[in-house]
Amino acid sequence: MKATAELQVVPIGNGVSVRQEITHVIALLKEHDFLIETHASGTNIEGELHAILAVVEEIHTALHDAGTVRLVSYLKLETRTDKTPTLAGKRL
Repeated sequence: MKATAELQVVPIGNGVSVRQEITHVIALLKEHDFLIETHASGTNIEGELHAILAVVEEIHTALHDAGTVRLVSYLKLETRTDKTPTLAGKRL
């Protein structure tokens, strides 16, 4: 099932800058067959629902393994039965 999502990953307790952790997140997303668009507060993702859900777990595991003690992620998902959801269809 195709889906669109907005993912925000918030590393907590690693100091003021989270650039290193977020760079790691983007690199992990790019390893998958997703269309991604980064923005100031997160990343928009277009892909298969099961893959989007799996990559969230992959991100948490990878960042914890890299030393991030605490993570909070916000995930908004959209699926549709009347047509295939796309990021292009969201643009105004």
